[in-house]
Order: sequence, then C-alpha cells, then structure tokens
Amino acid sequence: MPKRTDINTILLIGSGPIVIGQACEFDYSGTQAAKTLKELGYRVVLINSNPATIMTDPEFADRTYIEPITPEIISKIIKAENVDAILPTMGGQTALNVAMDMNDAGMLDGIEFLGANPAAIKKGEDRHLFNEAMIKIGMDLPKSANAYNLEEALTLAKEIGFPVISRASFTMAGGGSGVAYNIDEFKKLAQEGLDASPISEIEIMESLLGWKEYEMEVIRDKADNCIIVCSIENFDPMGTHTGDSITIAPALTLTDKEYQNMRDASFKILREIGVDTGGSNVQFSINPDTGRMIVIEMNPRVSRSS
Repeated sequence: MPKRTDINTILLIGSGPIVIGQACEFDYSGTQAAKTLKELGYRVVLINSNPATIMTDPEFADRTYIEPITPEIISKIIKAENVDAILPTMGGQTALNVAMDMNDAGMLDGIEFLGANPAAIKKGEDRHLFNEAMIKIGMDLPKSANAYNLEEALTLAKEIGFPVISRASFTMAGGGSGVAYNIDEFKKLAQEGLDASPISEIEIMESLLGWKEYEMEVIRDKADNCIIVCSIENFDPMGTHTGDSITIAPALTLTDKEYQNMRDASFKILREIGVDTGGSNVQFSINPDTGRMIVIEMNPRVSRSS
C-alpha cells in the first residue's frame, strides 16, 4: 500500500494501567505501531497514563504524554501538537471508549480515525448493532436480546431460560459479564453489567456452557486483502472468559472444513463491520456434539489473545 501523504502527525492512544495477566499486549502492539509509523516518516505523539510501559520509553514516540487518558487531556494534546489523525485500536477498550466519547461529543472534528472509523467501532462494540450486522450476512447467533434496565433484563432472562449468559457492552476483560444459574444470581450479575457498561446495555443470551471456543486474529488492508494471522483455541470451554483461559495457537481440534468456514466467516464479518485497516479479533463457538458454529463477538482492535 502506498504511504499516505495527507497526514503528518498521528496521536497513538495507549491503554493506561496494566494488571498482571492482562493488557501487556497493548503495550507491545502500541510500541510496534509507533516504530512502524516513525519508520514511514510520520510524526508520532503518544498518550499513556502508565509510565511503566515500553511504549513510553523516549525513543519510540516523537512526543510522549504521561497523562490521564481523558477527553479533556487528549483534546489539549491534539491542539498543541497539531494532530491530523488518531490511532485508537492499539490501546484496547480504554482507547476505543475515549475516542468514541470524544467523537460523540464533537471533539474530533477534522481529525481522522485510523484503523477503524467510529461507525465500525460502534457496529463492532454495540451488541444490538453487531447482532443486526451478523444476521444480515447470514451468521448464526445464540438466542439473545438486549436490556437497558433491570426490569427488562429479568423479563428476558425468564423468556430465554436458565442458565443464561449476561454480557455488558463496551467493556474490557469481561467486565460486568458472566453466567447466572438462577434468578437471584442473575439480578446481581445484570445490575453489575448495567453499571459496567458506559451505555447501560447488556446482552442476555442462551447458555453455551461446554461449547468449544475459538478465535481468529484477522488483518485487513485498504485494498480488501484479508489474512488470518493465526487461529486460537481456548483450552477451557465456554463459561471461562477467554482472557482467563489458557489459549493455544494454532487451534488443534478444528477440522479443515470447520477452519475454512471460520476463516471465511471472519473475513465477511470484518467487511460488514467496516474495519478498514489493521487487526481485529473474532470469536466463535462450536457445539462439540452437533458442530453448530456461532459468532460470539468481534473486537475492532487487537485483543489479549493477539
């Protein structure tokens, strides 16, 4: 792909604090992004609130800000550094959320999103929009519905039947998500999910406990070339969050037909969501008894598994 000459300064948004076993991949991917962009001749500005990272070493970005990752701080940096574009897909959910908050507030007028645009981020992260997109391209999904308050959530859980899985929108590391086996467990879980989601949205779905879980790491470019970086198999079945599970790459128990179906589905999903460039993570589940494959979710960014 030819180098773009219409942008000069790029703001790379980091992921902030790192806890043991989580998010070190954002430091790695952010460091690689800064090195690559500088090699291409772009001026790189970095914000990351965590000084104990590799990416904040002085040699990587042209200008590094160790500041809170907030809309107000980022807005000041954009003005001070004459930023032309932002790259939010290397900083995990923290970077995506702050970029979307700023975009929704009209704070990024004239600033270009690299990697994934706001529409693609919203389509990939918002459970309702994602499900609509998957139905449009013929993907199989678990039986599910969205709720925005506890009363709605309780009604839906009773309709779907226990056990149910509750997933909060726009969260990282499975925040506000889990499995409930009865109404009392669900009340607590649903309220945690509503509180954790920045848009107060949870998805309630049929239980997939015991199903095998897989992930595809996919890269797409502006010319619509798509490649699978690797397939990943979760050692633990559905019910254990992928970030807490042992993962094996490449996947070992997929048949060739299952792998090819998953590969083709991943490419369709990236195109429908609208990720223009860069890496994405697509998660699938397969019923070991019937072979039924469903789409769980996709992240329009690099993930812990990446």
